[in-house]
Formats: sequence, C-alpha cells, structure tokens
Amino acid sequence: MSLQPFSLQLAGQVASGLRRPGPGPRVLALHGWLDNAASFVPLLDHLPGLDMVMLDLPGHGFSSHLSRDASYTTPAAICHVLDVADALGWERFTLLGHSMGAGIASLTASVSERVERLVAIEALGGLRGPESETAQRLREHVDASRRTAVRPLRVFPTLAAPIRARMMANQLSEANARLLVERGVQEVPGGYRWRTDQRLMLPTAIRLTEGQIDNLLQAIACPVQVIYATPAQSYYPEPLRSDRLAHLRHGQLAVLPGTHHVHMERPADIAGIILRFLG
Repeated sequence: MSLQPFSLQLAGQVASGLRRPGPGPRVLALHGWLDNAASFVPLLDHLPGLDMVMLDLPGHGFSSHLSRDASYTTPAAICHVLDVADALGWERFTLLGHSMGAGIASLTASVSERVERLVAIEALGGLRGPESETAQRLREHVDASRRTAVRPLRVFPTLAAPIRARMMANQLSEANARLLVERGVQEVPGGYRWRTDQRLMLPTAIRLTEGQIDNLLQAIACPVQVIYATPAQSYYPEPLRSDRLAHLRHGQLAVLPGTHHVHMERPADIAGIILRFLG
C-alpha cells in the first residue's frame, strides 16, 4: 500500500505524520530532535507488510506546536505517544525510535505494558545530566523561557541552503536531507522557513541522572533491539551506551559502521535487523 499523510485531533492539538498500512505488526515510529516523520521513509521499501505509522512529534513537521503554557518534556511526550496509540485504536504495538525518539520510546516502554517490542536506534534511555549541573540547567531554561522576544525565522529563497545545511550537520546524502527539509519547512512569501517550534531549542530544564535512567531501563519488560552506529556520538560515548544494555531484561545489540542517521543512510541493513527481531 502507498504512503498516506494523516492528522489526528488530540485535545485541541493536531498530531500529524505518515502512514503505510500493512497486514503485519503495528509499528509506531518516533523521529529524532528537529527531524520529522520523513526520517523513516527510506526504511519503508525494506519493511514490507508492516503497518507503519511515522509520527511528527509535537513542534515538528506538520504537528501542532505546544501552547505557550505547555512545555516540551519527556513525560508529556510519553503521554502524547500513548494518546496517539489510543486514537489509532492500538492496544498493543511496537515502538521504533531514532535518537530523541528512541529515548522517548524506551521510557514509554518502561512505564507502559502496551509496548510489545522496542527498537531503539542511536539512543537508549535518553540523555543524562550530572546532579551537580541541576541548578544551572534549570536556571538557563527558566531564563530562556521567560524571554518575550521571538527571533524572526530566516526565509530561504530556495530549498538549496537548508538541504545543504542538513547534509553538513548530519552527514546526510542530498536525497535524505531533502526528505527531512521538505517536510520540515513551510512556504512563505519570498521562499521557505522552518516549521519547527523555536522553543525546542531551549535548554532542557531537568535531565535524569544515570541512576534514574538505569532504573527505568530495568523496568522495561518487553524485548528490545538496540542499534548503534560506530563511531559513537560524543554526547553518547562508549562504554556508556553499551553499558546501558546490561540493565535490560531482554535486550540485544547490533552495531554497524555508519553515521547518526544510519537508518536513513543504510536502510536495507537496518531493516534486516528489525525484521529478524520482529520475527
């Protein structure tokens, strides 16, 4: 079946994304920070039969920005994922996440038995924050959040510049950068500007400690397939990222050469791992 855009109304908020229906397992895919649902499009040809729902997380892609009295937090993201599953009529489902989406997916699995399987690409449990940085991190978030001035977004006359920026920032091919950019911008007088909510750039208010992340990973009851690209990202180094696997009850790891967006750049290899895991 062909790829279909969708929108769901959730308590006044629009949750948008892309869906490729199929008779196989239900898979809800969560993209990384400042990406969108198109992040998973390269995988589709290699995942025949799966019922794939690729979500634009709040503030990304075609989904609504949060209201000014709401914040982008991990607990809110977990609730949003479960609300989307409710709207789809899915009681049980597999979560597939990349980067930030993998962090949200793994923490959703830690608190909900509705997740029957989890595939986490390039993250597991989310970013940590040393306890000694807690006050400074919160202060920076509050100060940035209370500024009233909204920075005018740059207007690009064509898509060439944002595509080139994504290629350089994320080591993406032109085709894959274009997928993300075309869903991540809106047409305005004079050209294009990013759709993404600027508040996603705010410093994170509070991060979990490593001990808290360990506890959450230990609570995941479902089977987990972790996929890492090598070399590791500087903010998620070895041996930390492999050590987290030890806290999973039913976890397995695949490592292959590639960049942070390995699922876009090596879709056949990643899809093969996913299909073997889903059985």
